[in-house]
Amino acid sequence: MTADPVVEPERIMRTHYPRTPHLPWSPGASADDVRAAGSAGLAGREVVVTEKLDGENTTLYADGLHARSLDSGHHPSRAWVKALQGRIGPGIPAGWRVCGENLYARHSIPYEDLDSWFYGFSVWDGEHCLDWDRTVRFLRGLGVPTPRVLWRGTFDERTLRRLRLDTARQEGYVVRAAAGFARADFGSRVAKWVRGGHVQTGTHWMYAEVVPNGLGPAAPLWAVRSGAEPDVGALSAAVGTDPDTAADIADVFEAAARIDAMGRTGEDRLAGVLAAALRREPRARVAARLAAGPAGMGLARRVGDLLGLYPYLQRPFPDADRRAGLVRMAAAADLGVLHALAGALADGPGARECVEWSALWAEEAGLVGGPDPLESLRAALREPLAGLDADAADRCWAQARRAFADGRISGAAVEEAVAATWQWRDGSFPRLVQLCGPSGSGKSTFGRGLPGVDAYVCLDDLRTARGSRTDQRANADVLREGLDRLDAALARGGTVVWDATSLTDQQRGLAGAVARRRDALVTHAVVLVEEAELERRNGVRPHPVPPQVLASQLHRFSPPYAGRAHRTWYVGAGGDVEDTAGTLAAGPVTTGGGFDAHQ
Repeated sequence: MTADPVVEPERIMRTHYPRTPHLPWSPGASADDVRAAGSAGLAGREVVVTEKLDGENTTLYADGLHARSLDSGHHPSRAWVKALQGRIGPGIPAGWRVCGENLYARHSIPYEDLDSWFYGFSVWDGEHCLDWDRTVRFLRGLGVPTPRVLWRGTFDERTLRRLRLDTARQEGYVVRAAAGFARADFGSRVAKWVRGGHVQTGTHWMYAEVVPNGLGPAAPLWAVRSGAEPDVGALSAAVGTDPDTAADIADVFEAAARIDAMGRTGEDRLAGVLAAALRREPRARVAARLAAGPAGMGLARRVGDLLGLYPYLQRPFPDADRRAGLVRMAAAADLGVLHALAGALADGPGARECVEWSALWAEEAGLVGGPDPLESLRAALREPLAGLDADAADRCWAQARRAFADGRISGAAVEEAVAATWQWRDGSFPRLVQLCGPSGSGKSTFGRGLPGVDAYVCLDDLRTARGSRTDQRANADVLREGLDRLDAALARGGTVVWDATSLTDQQRGLAGAVARRRDALVTHAVVLVEEAELERRNGVRPHPVPPQVLASQLHRFSPPYAGRAHRTWYVGAGGDVEDTAGTLAAGPVTTGGGFDAHQ
């Protein structure tokens, strides 16, 4: 008997990265460099200008990597990026390649605050380079950062010539067409500017001692995104948390392992790991701190919602309502990550059994196959609802989500979903913007700056009209008057702002009940500002609240989950909307969907 032959896996064809031509005004072009023959290939096109990083050009595949030379051999500076490829390679489709800069070894420019030792700058599907926005999304899903964008717009040579770089710390910049292009067009779609006398070391970096470049505060976050083992201490430092309040390392590792088993990478993996690491802190405090730091608002609110929701999966729940409840949870969290987190942190066999039963339901209902089980329905609705204004489109999307949660339509029944939204397509409904946040967070400044507001109901204004803004003794009467004014304003139509702290579901529910009675589109505007900044602002306000009152507000503040209103805006300390949920236009990074369970 002869043994079966060993079948070797097919090796993906290797392709070297093209030489990037220098722009005509690039001072760093040498005699043997390629120079762009004008800018006709970029003229009239949208371009993205990114910082050119001083490292080694490297291409990653599903099954390996190489430097610029296809037969590049071993070098100590390549060990780390080889480990990275081993982690993210399974996420690179066959026939695709990720091109970027290996920055492990210091070359001519010393870096001290890198997000990672590898930055990706282009992704190729065979002979086609993906457009820039898709490139960024794909790389972020792998856990790979992209170079800093210095400028974006229609190609303008005068604007590019006026770009000023710190040539002691920046090698130059790269201009590329924002749209995708074929490899044959590379020379006319990509060009670079390099500082004069770029190489300023006497010995080539490959023959010198390897000196690693420095990593910055966001590096531990990117390491987790790319599949590395979580470093709880480094994560705590990165997000400004006391390491003593972090969860047990074993719990964090268990959560990471379960998330990996679900096939989640990038931002989804990081959200779950951070939730596991920070579970001993109040979710509002965690969300505000993350939003102010390197994590950003989108990740911050997802981590906060994971922290608040996972305990519900560890408790008994009526099976008759389970599917609808899971769909509504999917508005705020990746159900796969949520179940992984709940399973890792379950205390006792009863809690674990509840999580396992819920996970089985979610799997059979097709709700855990990807981060957002409603994205396919959302994407399918965009075209038939494309002619509507944003408010009408978002209202229709909210009603379609509700119908899906109630089991009245399936995720693939686009015609049914469109039919279920007909009565809201003309936009003839009032709008309520409900502000949510502690005193001093900037709610009123944000609310009063909104365009197109027809009525503004502020409880502080009503107290002032009664004689004192700070007099809390008549709160019941003030609230009753405010709700009456809200009801009358919504009955007239238009957009109404409800300005109150709205710290809890109970408080939000009072204005929400009026909005439901008037069939209003409800938008929660959630303002997340970290505690130290709130205390600072309160100290310089014309009407500060007593410190003990602010402390009480912070203790009680429970931000609404995504999906508790038709849509949600997340407002940062600067007063800008930094993330949204529940909007039809939301992409895969921003989870949208869900509907208030009480409606």
